[in-house]
Amino acid sequence: RKGLEAWFTLLIETLWTKQRILEVYLNSAEWGPGVFGAQAAARYHFGLDAERLSRTQASQLAAVLPSPLKWSAARPGPYVRQRAAWIRQQMWQLGGDDYLLRLER
Repeated sequence: RKGLEAWFTLLIETLWTKQRILEVYLNSAEWGPGVFGAQAAARYHFGLDAERLSRTQASQLAAVLPSPLKWSAARPGPYVRQRAAWIRQQMWQLGGDDYLLRLER
């Protein structure tokens, strides 16, 4: 099974961009009971469209991956708050908003 997964991973990385892989992953993760996709997760957890999330809210959503049913983005415990802070720090070190704008191009 591991060999098949490794082969499939290489195939996906050859055919899709990193942005596309992330998009498919975020849209296939179950963020709540029957909640699939980052947009639906933003609405479910924060009552906002994804594009209107604050950096803190967005980092809290990212922090609950890969177990969004186990951890709460809307009511984060110490682990999620610490992980979200680390994600924001990494974004800042990569260039903050400029980094995000470069990713969109």
